Amino acid sequence: MDTKVEALANRLANAIEQGSLPPGSRLRSVRDAAAKDGLGVNTVVEAYNRLVARGYVEARPGSGYFVRRLAGTRSHAAPAHVTEAVDVVSLLREQLEQHYEVRVGDGRPPASWMEGSELGRHLRGAGSSGLSQIDHGYGTPWGYLPLRETVARLLGERTLPVSPRQVLLTQGANHALDLIVRHLLEPGDHALVDSPGYYPLFGKLKLAKVHMHGVPRQADGPDLDALQRLLKNQRPKVFFTQSLAHNPTGGSISLPKAHKLLQLITEHDCLVVEDDPFADLLPAGAPRLAALDQLERVIYVSSFSKTLSAGLRVGYIAGAAHHITALCDLKMVTVVSTSDFVERVVHQLISSGQYRRHLNRLKARLDEVHEPAVKALRRAGVTVHPATPGGYYLWVELPEGLAELELARRAAAQGIFLAPGSVFHPDRHAACTAMRVNVAYATDPRFLRFLQGQIKALR
Repeated sequence: MDTKVEALANRLANAIEQGSLPPGSRLRSVRDAAAKDGLGVNTVVEAYNRLVARGYVEARPGSGYFVRRLAGTRSHAAPAHVTEAVDVVSLLREQLEQHYEVRVGDGRPPASWMEGSELGRHLRGAGSSGLSQIDHGYGTPWGYLPLRETVARLLGERTLPVSPRQVLLTQGANHALDLIVRHLLEPGDHALVDSPGYYPLFGKLKLAKVHMHGVPRQADGPDLDALQRLLKNQRPKVFFTQSLAHNPTGGSISLPKAHKLLQLITEHDCLVVEDDPFADLLPAGAPRLAALDQLERVIYVSSFSKTLSAGLRVGYIAGAAHHITALCDLKMVTVVSTSDFVERVVHQLISSGQYRRHLNRLKARLDEVHEPAVKALRRAGVTVHPATPGGYYLWVELPEGLAELELARRAAAQGIFLAPGSVFHPDRHAACTAMRVNVAYATDPRFLRFLQGQIKALR
């Protein structure tokens, strides 16, 4: 029900901001709104109450719900829900604030795939599971020890044996990457990134005044010829990459390419930061750089946020002991510690077997939607690049003449959220027009009709 409540509340809030529901106007009665939208009465009541809490409407006993006058009119600003995702900040903002109903460009599966399963059941019973006994101090900056021990065992299954002292817990992978950028790089240094690649990382490197150089991404991993040239000419300190179920292309590195990449990195005295956010959905024996290198030159980052819940900001870094100790000190100076409570929740979900059951369901859903998504997109008239089944993303090349940013703007006007490909390139320049598509939303009829209509208009 919560998803329907939030969707209705957001739709009405947007209407109020646009002015189609002016101040003083009365919302439909609860029963009328429920009948019109095919919702339960309780759903409408909860949505209206959320609007009251947000300051959009006021409840008048015996009369109904009325739109309040918003403080500070926005006569010249574009309403948030039609601010298309055309750069790093706007794309990230939309993924957090979620104005659009059709979320083709989203980075995560629908919330109903995640919070509605084992997580919700676990949290509803949290009072009886021992979580009420936690220490209310700051906790250790290393993170909750039993979870670090569990992570070390999980890494052992990925042929990456580590001690808990080589594991640092973070507030998700983004926090991990931020710590690593601060630890390894100084203003004026050079770093390599995937192109296309993980766009929030680009923002962190820009803030750190680091020179970024994109390594073109191919179907089986980074372009090694381009990597070799950049290593020789730019002498970067670090190469940030995603080896498996790559964001945004969905591809994975091949074993021969992984071996050659590590040879080049060693030859040119560079470090690798390998981000593996979908590790728990992928085979333990997949060709991870960290496992092949055994953390000599690779620092490994992963997270539970992509596979369990975006609301549980728990990630981790694994690496050589001297790197992890330095990163722990940096974490302590910047945020003191991470949430002991949230880390205990994740640990209990894993140790009770609930996380494993959740992963099995999530894998089944991803497997179920992958092939239909590819077929539907191809029928619509776009080129779908090869992707690892079980991942979240497809990289879709658009027909010549269909400008991706203009497409994103037109989609935004119809309530469809797209992720244009140029955002995923560090220099915002791409060899072809493309977009990232989340497999969970790829077969949405509204999106497919829109895409087919735009392609047909080119002919």
